[in-house]
Amino acid sequence: MLTRHLLLPLLLTLTFSCNREKAAHTTEKSQASDSNYQDKVEIKHAQGFSIQYFKDYKIASIVSSGTDTLKYILLEKGAPRPAGYENAQIINIPLKSAVAMSSMHIGLFEMLGAENVLTGLGNLQYVYSPKVIARIKVGKISEVGRDQGLNEEKLVEMNPGVVMTVGSPGSKTDHYQTLKQANIPVLVNSEWIEKTPLARAEWVKLVAALLNQEKLVNEKFGEIEREYDRLAKLAAASAKKPTVLSGLNTKDAWFLPSGDSYMAKFFADAGADYHWKNNKAAGSLPMNFEAVYPFALEADSWVNVGFDKNDTRQSILAQDSRYSDFKAFKSGNIFSYNNKVNEQGSNDFFESGTVNPHIVLADLIKIFHPEILPEHQLVYYKKLQ
Repeated sequence: MLTRHLLLPLLLTLTFSCNREKAAHTTEKSQASDSNYQDKVEIKHAQGFSIQYFKDYKIASIVSSGTDTLKYILLEKGAPRPAGYENAQIINIPLKSAVAMSSMHIGLFEMLGAENVLTGLGNLQYVYSPKVIARIKVGKISEVGRDQGLNEEKLVEMNPGVVMTVGSPGSKTDHYQTLKQANIPVLVNSEWIEKTPLARAEWVKLVAALLNQEKLVNEKFGEIEREYDRLAKLAAASAKKPTVLSGLNTKDAWFLPSGDSYMAKFFADAGADYHWKNNKAAGSLPMNFEAVYPFALEADSWVNVGFDKNDTRQSILAQDSRYSDFKAFKSGNIFSYNNKVNEQGSNDFFESGTVNPHIVLADLIKIFHPEILPEHQLVYYKKLQ
C-alpha cells in the first residue's frame, strides 16, 4: 500500500502528464484548423495510415508492425520544423525523387502520373509499367538492391527525397540505419495489413500527400470507389452464389486466402461463395490437399491458378493428376491472374492491379456471373486453355 508521501508526487505527476498530453492535443488540433491546405485526403477504408494537415506541414502516421506507429513530418520547402515529434523523420514536400522497394509502389506513383519522381527501385527486373521500363532503359532509374543486398553507398550518393520500403512482418528495418544517419527518410508502406481491395488501393493517398496531389487523388480514387461499389451492388443482386476455389497445392501445402483477407473480400463482392470465408486468420490458411479436396471437387470456379503466363490446364494437371477430379477442371472454368505478364515475367496484377480494384472486381464478376457484365473483356485474369 502506498504511503501518503509517495502517493502525492505520483498524483501530481499523473496530473501534469495528462494536462501536458491534453494541451499538446489541443495545440495540434488548433494548428490543424489553421491549415493552408485547401485540398485534403480523407481516409475511408485503410487502417494502416492517417494524414493530418497543419499550417505548412502534414503528419503521416503509419502502422509498421502490430501496434507500433511511425510518424513522419511532411514539411513544405522553407518551413521550419514543427515543435514536438522528436522521433519523426522529415520528408520535404512536394516530393521530387523517390526510391521504391516494391513493384506495387510503382502502381501508386503511376496512378498519379508521377513516374518521373521514381529514381531508384529495389529490383529492375520485376517491373511491368512501360513508362517506368522506358526510364530504366535511359538510365533515369537505378537498381539499389534489397535487404542484405542493399547498396547503401549508392543510395546515399543518389540522396532521394524518400525511400519507400515494404512494411511486412519479415522486413528488415535495420538495413536502413545508414540512410537515416544520412538524413534520407525511410517511409514504411504497410498496405499488406489491409483487409479489403479498396483499403489497399487507398494507400495511393499517402503518395498523393507526398506530392501535394490531394485534389487529383480525390478525383481519381473517388471514381474507382464509385465504380467498385456499383459493380459490387450488381453482383449482390444475383440470386445464385457460385462456389469458388483459389490457388494450388504447392510443396505439400495449399495456401488459401483467409476469410478476412482482401482476396476473400473480392470473392464476396463479386458474388461468389467462398467456403473458408469464416476462417479468420493473419495471412493465408495453410491446409493439406486432403482437407481441400472435398470442397475442390464441387467448386464451380477455380481461380488464381498457375504462376507462369504460359500455364495451361495440362501443365496444371501435370503437377497433380487429382486436379482432373475437380468440377471446375472438367468444365474448363479455370482462371489465373496472369493475363498481363511481360517478357521479364513481371505481372501487372501486383502493380497496377492494386490501384485498380474495380477492374479486378469486374474480371471476377465476369468469371462468376458472365451474364451481369456481358461486354466486359478480362483484363488481369485469363482462362486457362
